[in-house]
Amino acid sequence: MDSSERLKNSFKQIRHLTVVIVVFFMAMAAVLLYIMIDPSLSSFKSNKNEITVSDYEVVSEMDEADYDKIENGIHVRTGFVDSDGLMLVVNNCTNCHSAKLVTQNRMSKERWLATIRWMQETQNLWDLGTNEEIIVNYLATNYAPSKKGRRQNLTDIEWYELEE
Repeated sequence: MDSSERLKNSFKQIRHLTVVIVVFFMAMAAVLLYIMIDPSLSSFKSNKNEITVSDYEVVSEMDEADYDKIENGIHVRTGFVDSDGLMLVVNNCTNCHSAKLVTQNRMSKERWLATIRWMQETQNLWDLGTNEEIIVNYLATNYAPSKKGRRQNLTDIEWYELEE
């Protein structure tokens, strides 16, 4: 084989390799485009209207008897302290946000009232009417500022020596 024929063969191989690479990338682009258009790949499902349990996360439902259950002085569903005004707070506060948003805060009566006013002015909280005083008293009593740190000091502990 002379050099011109070897050069022709080399160009053929390069052209063939280029075609293979272009076809590969075009196929990948087509697959990615399909996934972007139909991310659930519903075209590959046998019945598009059929909904199975595996399509959704199964959440255990609370029995109606346990819905407003109180255990150890705590409303089980929300984590609120059982006290006068509990159900008013549950019904008015947990409609818009999690009970954890309330229980993580510690405020005085004035600050709770200011927070309610802020929610009424900016977050479309309705007028609480005569329930407002009961709700604020509940919150100020059960979620008042605490002078304690994260954990009280340990007392009456029998310490032991570590052996080497």
